[in-house]
Amino acid sequence: MKTIYYYLATFITLVSVISCNSGNKEMKTEKQTPKAIDLADLDTTISPTEDFYQYATGGWQKNNPLPDEESRFGSFDLLAKETNQKVNDIIVNLTKQENAENSIEWKIATFYNLGMDSVKLDKDGIKPIEEYLKKIDVISSKDDVLKTIAEFHRLGISSSFAIFGSADRENSKMEIAYLYQGGLGLPNRDYYTADDARSIEIREEYKKHIDKMFDLFKINNTKSEAISKIIFDFEYKLADNSMTNLELRDPYATTNRMSQSELNEISPDFNFETYFSYIKLPQQEVVNVSQPKFFKEFNNVFKNTDIETWKLYLKWNLIRTSSQYLSTEIADASWEFYGKFLTGALVQQPRWRKVVNRTNSSMGEAVGQIFVREYFPPEAKQRMEVLVENLRAAFAKRIEKLDWMSDVTKVQAKEKLAAINVKIGYPNKWRDYSSLKIKNDYYYANILRANEFDFDDMLSKIGKPVDKEQWFMNPQTVNAYYSASMNEICFPAGILQAPFFYLDADDAVNYGAIGVVIGHEMTHGFDDKGRSYDKDGNLKDWWTEEDAKRFNEKSQVLVERFNNIDVLPDLKADGKLSLGENIADYGGLKISYDALTIALGNETPEKIDGFTAQQRFFLSYAKIWGQNIRDTEIRRRTKEDVHSLGQWRVNGQVPGIKEFHDAFNVKPGDKMYLPPEKWATIW
Repeated sequence: MKTIYYYLATFITLVSVISCNSGNKEMKTEKQTPKAIDLADLDTTISPTEDFYQYATGGWQKNNPLPDEESRFGSFDLLAKETNQKVNDIIVNLTKQENAENSIEWKIATFYNLGMDSVKLDKDGIKPIEEYLKKIDVISSKDDVLKTIAEFHRLGISSSFAIFGSADRENSKMEIAYLYQGGLGLPNRDYYTADDARSIEIREEYKKHIDKMFDLFKINNTKSEAISKIIFDFEYKLADNSMTNLELRDPYATTNRMSQSELNEISPDFNFETYFSYIKLPQQEVVNVSQPKFFKEFNNVFKNTDIETWKLYLKWNLIRTSSQYLSTEIADASWEFYGKFLTGALVQQPRWRKVVNRTNSSMGEAVGQIFVREYFPPEAKQRMEVLVENLRAAFAKRIEKLDWMSDVTKVQAKEKLAAINVKIGYPNKWRDYSSLKIKNDYYYANILRANEFDFDDMLSKIGKPVDKEQWFMNPQTVNAYYSASMNEICFPAGILQAPFFYLDADDAVNYGAIGVVIGHEMTHGFDDKGRSYDKDGNLKDWWTEEDAKRFNEKSQVLVERFNNIDVLPDLKADGKLSLGENIADYGGLKISYDALTIALGNETPEKIDGFTAQQRFFLSYAKIWGQNIRDTEIRRRTKEDVHSLGQWRVNGQVPGIKEFHDAFNVKPGDKMYLPPEKWATIW
């Protein structure tokens, strides 16, 4: 959930499968491995010294036009789509074979089939949620409201706020419960408070959407105001007291350990002791209240809001959470706002992709075992292990040579680097799904059962030692992450495919792609947030005051660089919001290039396709960020996303690297030239 994990990309495509012998050998040879550097991906009508991103990816953009169902489509998305297809083939095979009832194979097949049966979904309509609507109808007291919120949380239905378990930031060896702001139908507080034209338009369309959905569900309003106004005004109170995305990036601001008595002081009316008992969480000595201001206001909202308003808000929580999994008419109406209007997509993704993603969310590790066996050879893991350790060695050397950091802080930094735990490919132990209940009744009912299974699993860990073997991504996920509280980096098998990783490609290509990904995740341990955690994952300041000051000064160079980037004619990038990811990108590039230099030693590889090893490194890096994107999505991501857009992960970074200048003979006067005094050499 909202614990401190840093992902390589914002979207996390969960594409997975299970441990059984499918016997489908065709999957392994269905597609040849793409060329590491494909000349067709280039746009040679432009010089790499003028626009390196366009030069390196312009051909790919031309040959991969934006699909109608996507708001953004890039190398990441293409790989996720291809991986998704592999997973779908595996699951379809499961649906065709005889499976013992309640076996994991049967559970996956049943779950998937119900999601794919659009005829049944349309016939069932709102039957899967009728019992919950009836429960809301009979609410007559504030305790009933509290109990319903607790039940919703157990079922994975978003309402009011969030709760999750994670490592205690002040004692990283133990799991602790976190209370976190939430309860909004729009992505974050800025959608409710910003006064720009687009935000105002979104708010008006959101209100129309609420009224439309209540009409579809045939829910009447006993109050005089429009349902949309009642719900929006309710959510606004929560939003107005929520932290901004930028404020949420400060781990100290969101670390507020409280005893039950302290929690009672800020929330005397919403009784959290009762709430904990309803969600079946044993009594805790301490919890982390991530945003105390929010919970103070939530207590006031809880106390001062009448029962009928609460009932409408809870019904809206249920409607917006469930709609995409119900009938075609209802799912289409939900997509019209959340998909088409907010992101700019023209059509929906095909049903199979959505159902595969949902199957993976519910039974990802079970499904992932087959994926690993079919698509992840042991040699890939072995080569990754070598790459990781080469990157770690290169990073250590860079720390040692830093001219702005004191020796005492360098010692701490190298200790933290050495302590980073590495997870590659798949877990050492697989999750047990035997207690997960799946029935052949309703698609959404199974989603709720899977949510409750996950919730109980999460609760079972709170108050206990952290399980260092646990994975927070499925093996088939096309992404990677760094966990600050665990001080670990993770590279699932899904991302260890072309164009990120080539088992048989030359070092320059792999260091430019997956090598930079490795360096990116390592650097997250030392970015503006990650640097606040020590080698054990505790939130602890291990910096001298002067070193911290120098770090912030150097970081400001990146802030200013990205603040001056025009992502659209009337919109600039947000250098503060994206600072952590920009530091990680820059560090990843520098560290991985150094590691490549170490790997090559005195060797000077021959040119391949006319490119030197150094040039192939940067071309390989640019390739993973090639994409087409709609203006609507550019605006949304600039507002919400801590990652820079693909174009600027390339053109915003490589001009600040000497080795890039050397590789492509970039000179003063070239558009890709950046003078050394503007380079952000942090790590």
